Amino acid sequence: MHEANGPLPTLALSALTVTTAAGPGKGALLDALRERRGALAPCDFLDVDLPTWIGRVAGLESVSLPSALADYDCRNNRLAELALQQDGFGEAVAAAVRRCGAHRIGVVLGTSTSGILHTELAFHERDPATGALPSPLHYATTHELSSAPRYLRKRLGLAGPTYAVSTACSSSGKVFASAQRLIAAGVCDAVVVGGVDSLCLTTLYGFASLELTSTGPCRPGDVERDGISIGEAAGFALVEPATAASDRGESSLCLFGVGESVDAHHMSSPHPEGKGAELAMRRALEAAGRAPDMVDYVNLHGTASRVNDAAEDRALEAVFGPGQACSSTKGWTGHTLGAAGITGLVTGALAIEHGFLPGTLNTERRDPAFSADYLLANRDMAARCVMSNSFGFGGNNCSLLFGRAEEAA
Repeated sequence: MHEANGPLPTLALSALTVTTAAGPGKGALLDALRERRGALAPCDFLDVDLPTWIGRVAGLESVSLPSALADYDCRNNRLAELALQQDGFGEAVAAAVRRCGAHRIGVVLGTSTSGILHTELAFHERDPATGALPSPLHYATTHELSSAPRYLRKRLGLAGPTYAVSTACSSSGKVFASAQRLIAAGVCDAVVVGGVDSLCLTTLYGFASLELTSTGPCRPGDVERDGISIGEAAGFALVEPATAASDRGESSLCLFGVGESVDAHHMSSPHPEGKGAELAMRRALEAAGRAPDMVDYVNLHGTASRVNDAAEDRALEAVFGPGQACSSTKGWTGHTLGAAGITGLVTGALAIEHGFLPGTLNTERRDPAFSADYLLANRDMAARCVMSNSFGFGGNNCSLLFGRAEEAA
């Protein structure tokens, strides 16, 4: 047990999974990254009429939830269910329950819109005469922000603390800080963390109204980038103290440090010099006790927004100096919003485990104003320490620093 006011523990990433538009499970994403095969396509979601591309997970319409959890049925929880079935994740959690007990394992998930689509469709189906909504409308188990973590808690048979984090696109990065605190305070022995966000009308039309969506596949870091491609994803990690995993001889990857900041410069734009992003990266390095030159690769937030990409590059230069190896992987999956943090972490974990850095997809001409080593092609490299950034509306910023367990010391 750790002292509540002491240093936050290094966490073993004991199990990881992610499901994106590239397909279900880590293997599908790895294959797409290696083959440089994007998963974005022209928007075909419901009757949405927008000139943009999206990252849509195939087959969610046919995913079924357990009958006992039927009240939780919505696109968001179907996506969570599909992800739970991949990479032996459920089995890893079951093993943790046998070791620790269900009441000692918490669930903290990030999301930005949860199952809002369920309510959007309900309003679409209102009685034309009375305006009455269809009955039953399971708001609490679908639309409410706690829906997905409560679903996972029941689905996995857990009994520890359970809650959602909703800080826009940094949501599923910040859950790792929550897990560190729960474990440091002695409340949990392990925590299921991650995030899930699915396509809905609010995000598609909302980002389009802000003139932030690209008319083609997004091109992060390109001199002619014109906006984001919205995607959907679900990903989860089982985290526990690194010492517990190493005692079992099972630790391979560890989370060294988490950096958080809120710059509150503007509701939907970052500080133009990336001050909040810079602070989050510095805090992650400080929490991990690492110097900037120990980071081999940065998985950028890299949304392909003109302002956001430029601000992140300035922040990178302030922290690492010019020439830091980095890339954005939004060209494969789209910007998965509340699931961006976990998607970035799993992508970085795949890079470490398989010895390559993914080059940015769709980008043809790197913005000449950028100082970072913005990779445009995959690079063979045995990375030891990786940082992943996720930045959200309102200036909510989070940076995760992780790597091979032998680097934990």
